[in-house]
Amino acid sequence: MDNNCTILVVGSSNTDMVVLTEHFPIPGETILGGSFFMNPGGKGANQAVAAARLGGKVAFIGKVGNDIFGRETRENLSREGIDVSGLSIDPDHPSGVAQIMVDKNGENCIVVAGGANNFLMPTDVEKNQPLLRQATVVLMQMEVPMETILHVADSGKKGKKKIILNPAPAQSLSDTLYASLYAITPNESEAAQLTGVQVKDEKSAALAAGFFHRKGVPVVVITLGASGAYLSSDSFNGIIPTPRVKAVDTTAAGDTFNGALAVGISMDMDLVEAVKFANKAAAISVTRAGAQSSVPHLSETETFN
Repeated sequence: MDNNCTILVVGSSNTDMVVLTEHFPIPGETILGGSFFMNPGGKGANQAVAAARLGGKVAFIGKVGNDIFGRETRENLSREGIDVSGLSIDPDHPSGVAQIMVDKNGENCIVVAGGANNFLMPTDVEKNQPLLRQATVVLMQMEVPMETILHVADSGKKGKKKIILNPAPAQSLSDTLYASLYAITPNESEAAQLTGVQVKDEKSAALAAGFFHRKGVPVVVITLGASGAYLSSDSFNGIIPTPRVKAVDTTAAGDTFNGALAVGISMDMDLVEAVKFANKAAAISVTRAGAQSSVPHLSETETFN
């Protein structure tokens, strides 16, 4: 693939701090855990890494604290070939972190402290207008302030950019935001929260997609886990199946999908082909543990059957 178009990702970055334990402590209890490890995470950073590894020319706008986690985030994204000139430092708030406990059954308990992510403001975007101007596709999620998401969407629409919104974690969206979008990419539960339709099959996915279309969104992609993804556009409506694999860890599968979809759209792939490409990348990611560590590279995805 050859891609000279820039994908701008606006979103969050976190450091995941994980402790393995036999069981979760009850309130007031101290227990001895097992292994501890740290992983780079955050939906925005995950999607930027996925897009970069899968052939995209990627820039990132986000905010970190003036601390070791922020410095490691910048270094990690830079190593992936991502333009981090839009990653600003907040002198007053720490970098985002997620504290994660995983028990012997694989269940997890997570507390996220958004930190500097919560203070990514429209003014930070304005300082990086050149990144927005040179982008063809803009990819966002919902882990930064809504006012910033609205500002980027409005600026992007005026600049005739293709705005993709991954509405995770789901929250109420305004008609103004919907009208600015080129594509929306909820999973089943997010689609249900936003539309009131319980997505269980192709028929219900079509009903949920209709809600988004009536709001003015031309392209709807509802991810369905192991069943694939439902695509609704003016040229195709239906479920596009995903390759069958043995899942080990589904962490960041959705982020991998979104990063890959942004790459496909930036390369002017047919939408069906773009979703197939995203399905393949996400399928590979679930066969590996971790978030960004599970994201495949382009060469793997192109040869995966």
